[in-house]
Amino acid sequence: MIKNNVLKGVFLVGLGATSYGMLATFVKIAYGEGFTTPEVTIAQFVYGILGMLIINSYQKAKKGNDVVKASKKNIFQLMLAGTSLGMTSVFYYLAIKYIPVSIAIILLMQTVWMGVLFEMILEKKTPSTQKIISVIIVLIGTALATNLIQSKVDFDWRGIVLGLLSAASFTTTMFTANRVATHVSSAQRSLFMLLGGAIIVFGFAIATQNTPFNFEIFMKWGIVLALFGTVIPPLLFNAGFPLTGIGLGSIVSALELPVSVLMAYFLLSEKVNTVQWFGILLIILAIIIMNVNFKKTT
Repeated sequence: MIKNNVLKGVFLVGLGATSYGMLATFVKIAYGEGFTTPEVTIAQFVYGILGMLIINSYQKAKKGNDVVKASKKNIFQLMLAGTSLGMTSVFYYLAIKYIPVSIAIILLMQTVWMGVLFEMILEKKTPSTQKIISVIIVLIGTALATNLIQSKVDFDWRGIVLGLLSAASFTTTMFTANRVATHVSSAQRSLFMLLGGAIIVFGFAIATQNTPFNFEIFMKWGIVLALFGTVIPPLLFNAGFPLTGIGLGSIVSALELPVSVLMAYFLLSEKVNTVQWFGILLIILAIIIMNVNFKKTT
């Protein structure tokens, strides 16, 4: 039963990571149409919060008093934890100003070893051989999938620092999804975490938006960006990470990278060479290695 729950968690986290992977392509298209980072992030969070309010209202109407309500303490903890969601977006988008997207993605994917390290420190247990092997394979696959080896890039220390901060923030998000108020429904937890993240995003927008806000973002891309950025991923991560644990969950979340490459290949017609395809296969192989024991369960 326990192993079946872990497999369920792997599926939920993997689906959430897939959603994040799709988001990158839509954001890039929105940028191509002239929308700014504050406009994109605000649209994501506004529609995301509205979406979560609708989902919570539906659950309350359907289940009535059976829905466990978050206490004031839970709400505060979740909103505080949710600030990491906002910081992940802010740090990642700022990093892209100074370094290529491929390098920023590699830095964001450092959540793989950060997640395993968090689990080792917080749960005081040595990572299994499977996790160590998977981490190594994922990191090698990430370097290949983003074409880092064949790319000539100039590294800007500001972008490197911001990229690592985005990875640390995303790891914190995964940690809180695994630990904070897990007895509360994933929809409630996602809502309050989004509210916390919105504080960071709105503060960032106020400080950086130098032109009149283009409200067309809400009509053209708002719903799509929210669906794949602030509705599906938090909902699935909050439901999945308590079942997988942060170490396994962080490895499964590496699915974000191959999905990003595939979306760019099909929708943006970006070229993907043989080395990159090999890197994608390595990442998928790492996830299979990580879960092979679970799949043998009868």
